[in-house]
Amino acid sequence: MMLMEISGSLSVIGYGIAALGPALGVAWIFASVINGTARQPEARSAMMGTALIGFGIVEALAILGFVLAFIK
Repeated sequence: MMLMEISGSLSVIGYGIAALGPALGVAWIFASVINGTARQPEARSAMMGTALIGFGIVEALAILGFVLAFIK
C-alpha cells in the first residue's frame, strides 16, 4: 500500500469555507437593495448608500479572514 503525503496549510481550506459568510452577506445586501428599488424606486439613492457601507464592512471581514489564514 502506498502512503500519500499531504503538504500545505489547512488554514487555507478554513478560509475557503469562511469566505462563504461574506459572499452570502454581499448577496443578501444587494438582493435587498434590488428588492427595495423594485418596490420604491425613489428611495434607491438612500438604499445604495447604506448598501455600500454594509458592503465595505462585510468585505473588510473577508479581507481580515484572508490575512489571518496566512498567519501562523
